[in-house]
Amino acid sequence: MFEGMTNPLLEPGRPLRFDLVRAEHVVPAIEELLRQARAELDAIVQVKADFSYENTFGRLESGSLPLSLAMNMVEHLEAVATTPEMREAYGVILPQVSEFSSSVPLNLELYRALKAFSETPAAETLSKTKRRSIQKTLDDFRRNGAELSDEKKRRLSEIDAILSQHTTKFSQNVLDGTNQFELIVDEAEVQGIPETAKTMARESAESQGKTGYRFTLHAPSSIPVLAFAESRELREKVWRASSQRGLSVGNNLELIAEILKLRLEKAQLLGFKDFADFVTADRMAESGAKARHFVVDLTLRTQVAFDRETTELRDYFLEHLAKPGEVLEPWDVAFASEKQRQALYAFEEEALRPYLSAERAILGAFSLAESLFGLQISPADLPVWNESVRSYRVDDASGNERGFFYVDLYPRPSKREGAWMHGLYAGQPGEPHIALFCLNAQPPTKDAPSLLSFRDLETIFHEFGHLLHHMLSDVEVRSLACTNVAQDFVELPSQILENWCSEKPALDQFARHYQTDEPIPAELLEKMHRARNYRAASAQMRQLGFAAVDLALHIDHPSGSPEEINAFAELLLARYSVTQGKAGASMIASFGHLFSHPIGYAAGYYSYKWAEVLDADAFTKFKSKGLFDRATGEEFRRSILARGDSDPPLDLFREFMGREPDLTAMLKRQGLVGDDEAAE
Repeated sequence: MFEGMTNPLLEPGRPLRFDLVRAEHVVPAIEELLRQARAELDAIVQVKADFSYENTFGRLESGSLPLSLAMNMVEHLEAVATTPEMREAYGVILPQVSEFSSSVPLNLELYRALKAFSETPAAETLSKTKRRSIQKTLDDFRRNGAELSDEKKRRLSEIDAILSQHTTKFSQNVLDGTNQFELIVDEAEVQGIPETAKTMARESAESQGKTGYRFTLHAPSSIPVLAFAESRELREKVWRASSQRGLSVGNNLELIAEILKLRLEKAQLLGFKDFADFVTADRMAESGAKARHFVVDLTLRTQVAFDRETTELRDYFLEHLAKPGEVLEPWDVAFASEKQRQALYAFEEEALRPYLSAERAILGAFSLAESLFGLQISPADLPVWNESVRSYRVDDASGNERGFFYVDLYPRPSKREGAWMHGLYAGQPGEPHIALFCLNAQPPTKDAPSLLSFRDLETIFHEFGHLLHHMLSDVEVRSLACTNVAQDFVELPSQILENWCSEKPALDQFARHYQTDEPIPAELLEKMHRARNYRAASAQMRQLGFAAVDLALHIDHPSGSPEEINAFAELLLARYSVTQGKAGASMIASFGHLFSHPIGYAAGYYSYKWAEVLDADAFTKFKSKGLFDRATGEEFRRSILARGDSDPPLDLFREFMGREPDLTAMLKRQGLVGDDEAAE
């Protein structure tokens, strides 16, 4: 099948040949695919009569499909297996692809051809999904500048190209800043750190030809230090380095200042007051003001409990942990929280780790999907980009192929931080989907498999939920399929799956001690459940703080120097934080959700909390019908997972629940209201 292939990006075939793609393939392939995509658009423009869906909107959908798939592969490899050569090649083609993407809605002749078909009697006879696609496509063309003057169109294209370059550089700076830091310490400085984390740190040092314990800013290494290290000096070093990741290699604050200016200019060119109004116009929130109102309202509902938790943590630190003259600092919060939780509930989250091996957790997520949605998930032997990556095939209960996906669990110097799902290819009904999800979990050691924190377990289920949303799509139009939904709705399928991680019947299926094969003891589970809402208000305020900063940056558009913009963000964030910020620190300088993509979650970070309202409410139906109730699972699949954006998201939620969303379930789950209270 692959004999004689000279460029795997031009003829990707199936399976995708990630193993064959090299940096030298990128520029010639993408430039050729760009030429082909432009020719497809020209063909639509040439249609002067006999308009049909196939030669207008259908061709618009299919014409750039080879380019889209190739770019998805390149973007993915640049994120998980980057090299200097790949970065250079990516930097060459990114402005070209950005210019092409932004030019599509600015093509007046193309817009006229599409509009001409939309006004024909034939358009009215199409399926509801295709009619929705036509309307949303034309709206999107108008919203992105189809009716602007030529001068404004040129400027818009320039802005999009620069935004692509700036946001890519932002992400690369964070990765380089993360990889630049290492700290080698001896036995005296690792007191209190769990054995699994110490073993990983010792083996990391050995891999570099060094003795002692090597800590980095990758989450599996840094989080145990901040949460458990008795050495306050060690915690402070790691916290300060982490807070400056976006400043240590390149200055991301300078990039942020430019990104914010360009986003505001883009929004105003398109007739919007600000960037928040631009990105929320086609989302459930509908405007930046409504998104901000949601954040403010939820903040007010959380404030009293947050203030109480903050006072209690500070008092505990001063009474039990602080030396004379010390006050609670940012590098003390996770450490003091762990100590206080243990004192209150006799529960240490690390006690769960031996029961949460990554391999079994993955199988547990698969088993849940098989039970609820009638799937069959089996290993596949697909070419991969790293030997640690696993691949799988998904079939439905009748044996029909749904698609393939990859799982990449562990950190590497060439891989960016965080966790994400990437839909590589959206198949039409009867055609396989292709997707992947990535984490940065604690890797295996010589003597133990990868053992997860509870948060890592939730993250696996979260990203797998996104993947199911992609893999179970049955939408006939690609642009409305899979996860191509309003951003404040897209987190519902992912966040709802996290709920099963706290349920004993689900845990009993996969959470087993990696040495003894024993399930989690009932006493430990009881402690976990008693401690479940420990500092829930603080966790919620942290997320609301990120959302508030995001919206403020994109609504209030603070001016001044990059340092003044950072000070603006840090001051606002302090209102939502247990401790005050520190000189030289910058949360936004490594805030990839906002600044690693031309749009990404910019002015949309509120979506996590917005969707949490939906997921908590929807999970009440599973709780009442049964955690593994197949009929409820099939309802969720038919109403949510299979439907993409073929109907408005609120309509889909109403279809599943039979009513409007209710905030009460989330507040109850967090312990912020009692069973006898109702949200206003």
